[in-house]
Amino acid sequence: MPILAVENLAKSYGALTVTDNVSLTLDAGEALGIIGPNGAGKTTLFNLVAGTVKPDSGRVRFDGADVTPLPARQRCWMGIARSFQIPHPFRGMTTYENVLTGAVFGGRMSEAEASGRAVEVLHLLGLARKANVPAGTLTLLERKRLEMARALASNPRLLLLDEIAGGLTEPECADLIEAIRRIRASGVTVVWIEHVVHALLAVVDRIAVIDFGRKIAEGEPRAVMESDLVREIYMGIDGVGAGHG
Repeated sequence: MPILAVENLAKSYGALTVTDNVSLTLDAGEALGIIGPNGAGKTTLFNLVAGTVKPDSGRVRFDGADVTPLPARQRCWMGIARSFQIPHPFRGMTTYENVLTGAVFGGRMSEAEASGRAVEVLHLLGLARKANVPAGTLTLLERKRLEMARALASNPRLLLLDEIAGGLTEPECADLIEAIRRIRASGVTVVWIEHVVHALLAVVDRIAVIDFGRKIAEGEPRAVMESDLVREIYMGIDGVGAGHG
């Protein structure tokens, strides 16, 4: 049984269709990359899976349960967590306090459990040295790690990552890839939207391509990237061949 099954999801805003009958399945422990041009509907798909947006039609199943009617907080409690494109930490709180908040409210843990989980996640993502630093003083890479850490603190089984490599230098991107590999090694299933294609290729098992709200390709990452259709979609976008986006 797949841990995630997206079945014919559709969402429109007036005459604009942003998700057009998308279906995806993901087994526990897999990592799926999602790519597509800006405005293709990738983040809306995440919103539908996480529960912050309701579909017009279709279903989302998590570990066999139909979670389509459930709000985001219940999906989070069940084991679905996400990060956002632009990190928005609680700037006046320390890095540790930010992660602790994710454990308490996202994971519904006791204070003692949450504290232990926060420390574990800070070490996993290389933020332990910054635990007592105000989150507002962190670098971009550290803020992106903190964004992942807050989501991971809820002890999810499925982690949705939304364009977390953008704006990083090459060494920072390499560090981020290693952090995501550690997350996978801890048993978490990952779905990652990203424009920095070489980062995806270093991590994911499959890639799905979204264009105008529709899934147009899916399969082994390098085979997908070498397909004529994907090359046509990305024509004029810097770096498919070079691995940047």
